[in-house]
This record gives sequence, structure tokens and C-alpha cells, in this order.
Amino acid sequence: MRNLWSDADAKQAVAKYLAQGCNADLAIRTYSCRLIGGVPELVLHGGGNVSVKTRMKDTLGDEVDVLCVKGSGWDMGSIEPPGLPAVRLDPLRRLTKLDRLSDEDMVNFQRLNLLDAAAPNPSVETLFHAFLPAKFVDHTHANAVLSVSDHANGMDLLREVYGDLAPVVDYVMPGFDLAKKAGEVAAAHPKAVGLVLHKHGIFSWGATARESYDRMIELVTLCEARIAKAGRKVFAAVSLPAKLATAAQVAPIVRGALALPGEEGSFRRFVMELRSSPAVMNFVNGKEASRYARAGVITPDHVIRTKGLPMLAPPPKADDLAGFAAAVKDARAAYDAEYRAYFERHNARLGGVKKILDTSPRVVLVPGIGAFCAGITAKDAKIAGDLVDNAAAAIADAEPMGPFESVSEADLFDVEYWSLEQAKLGKSAEKRLQRHVALVTGGGSGIGAASAAAFAAEGCEIVVLDRDGASAQAVAKKFGGLGLACDVTKAGDVRAAFDAAAVRFGGVDIVVSNAGAAWQGKIGEVDDALLRESFELNFFAHQNVAQAAVRVMKAQGTGGCLLFNVSKQAVNPGPDFGPYGLPKATTLFLMRQYALDYGALGIRANGINADRIRTGLLTSEMIASRSKARGMSEKDYMGGNLLGREVTAGDVAQGFVSLALARATTGAILTVDGGNVAAALR
Repeated sequence: MRNLWSDADAKQAVAKYLAQGCNADLAIRTYSCRLIGGVPELVLHGGGNVSVKTRMKDTLGDEVDVLCVKGSGWDMGSIEPPGLPAVRLDPLRRLTKLDRLSDEDMVNFQRLNLLDAAAPNPSVETLFHAFLPAKFVDHTHANAVLSVSDHANGMDLLREVYGDLAPVVDYVMPGFDLAKKAGEVAAAHPKAVGLVLHKHGIFSWGATARESYDRMIELVTLCEARIAKAGRKVFAAVSLPAKLATAAQVAPIVRGALALPGEEGSFRRFVMELRSSPAVMNFVNGKEASRYARAGVITPDHVIRTKGLPMLAPPPKADDLAGFAAAVKDARAAYDAEYRAYFERHNARLGGVKKILDTSPRVVLVPGIGAFCAGITAKDAKIAGDLVDNAAAAIADAEPMGPFESVSEADLFDVEYWSLEQAKLGKSAEKRLQRHVALVTGGGSGIGAASAAAFAAEGCEIVVLDRDGASAQAVAKKFGGLGLACDVTKAGDVRAAFDAAAVRFGGVDIVVSNAGAAWQGKIGEVDDALLRESFELNFFAHQNVAQAAVRVMKAQGTGGCLLFNVSKQAVNPGPDFGPYGLPKATTLFLMRQYALDYGALGIRANGINADRIRTGLLTSEMIASRSKARGMSEKDYMGGNLLGREVTAGDVAQGFVSLALARATTGAILTVDGGNVAAALR
């Protein structure tokens, strides 16, 4: 493993943190923590921790010995000094006198001894760091170490690699018992530079941050050498169909199968991310995947993100998607039953005190396609995906040394249902439309951009389509979404865009069909070409979008919501606006037809009639011209409604959100115009 330490970078980082009021120990600790955390082969998503023993002043101004240790919720790769809360060291060390200490008492005791009561909870492995004598301590879940460790004879393999350099500790769940045991092992090996925890990870330490870091790199490199000696496993591949279905076809089927039934016909969906790197494909396509992929996680910490086992699906045939869907449905039912049995077994062992978590898998392996990784948000799905990438590589490295073996099922359950581990997820009340994917056309500006922002604020993952791809990407980037160039008048473009959304997030739940443009002219004088051009964008494009959306929503089987930006022109046409109003009126009835035809599938269709919204349709020049022709100010023209106020793109966006939330409403038109009696539906 490459040593990334840079004296120049360290000096610069220390200077920055000293300027923020840190002491020198905490400053260099922060630098080396970020150095370790930036390497995925060492640390991923909250895994691992570091500490430094130093002296700081308390409220009374007295200098006290403290342990600055990584706090819960902080990522090592981006940590700042506040992410290393200071805990009084002497009280922590006195805990070694105890024979037992509950998790609740341990957490409470650690918080009672924080110098700053507002600091984050110290790591669940704080006592491990406290009971070791070294000044700097580093802990990682290095892939290479796990590849050597995760075997029935893993302790023998680790001893072969390390000897007395890093004694091996048999698996013990993190907490007080592990901390005491590790302290005893370290004391019995005064020349050791680290400890290895069987099927868990590795610790290194030193008198300086550089020494501890260097030792971590050296220890991991020794395992890498052992792996290189054995070679990486290329799994014998399963036979694949002559013509595979595409990821875009498969993703909505898988996503729909993962969804959990909610209240009144609703669903608790998951967002997905597809992983298909060479390492993942080697893993997924293996004939023995049902053995090694279901042997457990490479380190117990991962279980809260990926669950203990993935779900396995068959290779999808391009000409038999129905058969694939049926097989996935059966696999999902079997997974549910298996998970419930797993819970009942181990909850009974613990006295029945635990409450079952959701039974949906977080990883689905599809031969020929890859690993679909799921989460409540796209961020959660990405974390699961990163862990799968690492696991695929680590298990392939492990197999030449013997069959991969995780911790026992009981140990895995204890970590999955450990309150301190679940706390890492930072659970909070979900936003109203979290777990949903919203796609907006014409999203690069105006009502479309405002709608993307409104749905993102409600928790949706966002897909933005616009003929101007750069604008679509700029809007989507604000919300971590997907921005695509798309001409919605071209059915092929629209289908490709929905396919991209399915691959990126697993599917689509809410569609705002917004793109449009206003053509003018007296209806008896416009030529057919202009009228047909308007119909292409203001009617047929809505049909293209709705048709593509329904295809995905039917595959998901969890309903959906189609939202159409119609116009007051559909019911209250203005003079010389026939080329715009006629297709808009047709779109109103298109919306109602979708409501009629697909309501039984839980797919709702609603629209908004808006008026006088500043967008690319109603430009500043047009506003000036119209207000002048009517002999009024621009303000009076734009506020010419019952409320006497200008209606904004944001108002329309909120209207779309309200329709998306109205689960019992379909075939409806919502008027967003400040009040215009002439445009009211009759």
C-alpha cells in the first residue's frame, strides 16, 4: 500500500488548524485522519476511527489529560477538529477496574466526561483507544487485512503474516469487553506496533501521528503481499442468456420488488444504484455466488448498510421480462421469510426485546447486469454500492486462501440490532416525498427549475431534462441529481432519458411534464407547419413523456404520479393564441385519459392551469408589450387577478408538489393564477 504522507501537506494542515485554535496534537491528528480516511481500501463511510491523547484546558482553566477520538457521524476522509471530541482520559482508564459495563452506561459515562457537552458522541470504540498506552492510535477496516482474516483459519493466517508485530485478537463485539481484552493483549506484547481483530479490522499506534500512520501502511502492505502470493480469484462464470435484458429494463422490476407496502395502497420505496465494475461482475456472475455472496459481510460494521445477505436474481432474458419479474417476486418473498426467521431466532435468544427492522434487501445481485444497491436516499444507495465494490474485491482476494467466512450469524445479528450501531445512521423523520424519484422536463429554467427545487426540498431524487443539456445539468447538480439533454418531441430521446433515470436511481415515481413554448397568430391565418410544430411540443411531447413514464411505472408496480403543465389557455383561450391554446386543451384531455386508463394501477394523472408566469414563454419583452397595449403598468398587468399579486414559477412548483402528495386525487386540474374567474372550469 502506498504511503501518502507529505511533510509539506502536514505542515500546511497543522498551520490551518492551529489558526483555528487547535493544539498541535489535534491539528496533526486531523491531518493524518483525513489521510487514512481518503483511501477506500482502508476506510469506508464511517468505518474505522482514530485518537490522540493530549492535554487541554477545561472550563476552570485547568489542564487535563484528554482523549480526542473520532466522533459518531463524522467521516474520516473529511473530518475537521470538532469531529474529534475531547474526553477526560483518567476517568476512562479507571473503567478497567470494572468487570462489566453496559453499552448504555458506557455511552453515558463517555458523555459525562466530554469537555464540551455539545460535542458528538465519541466512537463506540473509545475505550479501546483509552486502554492502549500509545499517544496516537489508528483503526481501519483495511480490505487486505479482511481478505486474510475472513476464514475459518483466519487467525492462523494472520499470525503467519504478523507474528508478534501485531498480535491477533479473536472476534469480540466492539464495546467494553473488547476494549479490556485488547488492552490486556497489548500489555502482554510490549514490542507490538498494532493489533489485528479477527474478521473486524486492524489497529496501529505510535508516539507520533507519522509513526502510527506509517505502521498502518506497513501492516496492511504485509497482508497485500500475502494476497499477491495466493493470487486473486477469478470465479467460474454462470451461463448467461444469448440476449440479456438491459439494466434499464431490469432496474424498475427490481426496485418495485424491494418496495414495502405502506398505508392505503402506498409504498415505502427505495432508491437504487447499479454497480457493475469488473470486480463486481466477477463476483455477481460466479457459479458459486450463492455460497460466497451469502456467507456474510467482510466486516460486521457493513451490516447496517447492506444487511447480512444479498438477494440473488436469475440472469434476465431480453425476451422474457415477465418471467424475470416473476422470479424476482419469488426471490423477494423468500428473502422476506428468511429474514423474519433470522430475526425470530436471535430475538428469542436475546429475550424478545428487539423490534424487527424492515425486511427488504439492500443488495440484489443480477448475473450479467451487476449489483443493485438500495437505500432510503441516493446517498444511502451509494454507500451500499461502495461497500459492495469493496466486498467483491476483498472476497475475490480471500478465496484463494480458502473459502470466505464472515462472523457467525449470531454475531452479525448482534451488530445489526445494536443500538449504538444503528445510531450511526442518524435516523430522523423522513421528508414527505423521500424515497421518490421525480423527473422534470423543461427543467433547465422557469417553472421546470422551480419544480425540481420544490421536489428536492421534499426529499425526492431529481432528474432534469431540457433541450439545453448544460442548463439541465446545472439545475440537477444543485440537488445531486441527474441532468440530461433531451428533445421531448423525439420519442427516442425521451425513452433514452427514462432509461438513464432507471439505471441511475432504479426508476421514476413522479413526472412533471412541463416543457412547452408559446406560438401566436390568428388561427385562420397560421400555416399548418406552425400549428403542427406547436402540437409536437405542446401535445405530442407530453404523450411521449407520459408513455415512457407509464412503461417504467408499470414495471415497478408501485403506482406513480403524472403531472402536466397545461395552461389557462386550455379553458380560457386568448386572442391570437390559438396555436398555443389548441394543443394545450388537447393535453388537458390527455391528462384525463391517463387518469382513466391507468388509475387501476395506482398511477395518478393531474394538471395545473397557470397564467402569467415569468418564464421563457412569457418574457420580459412580452410582458412590456402586453401591459402597454392594455394601458397599465407591468405590475398591474402581472397582478391582474383576484388576489392582486404576481404568481411565480415557485407557486406553480408548489402546486405540483401538492398534487403529488394528494394520493386520492387524479384527473384533476389545479388552477394557479391568483384567481381568474374567466379561466375557471365549468
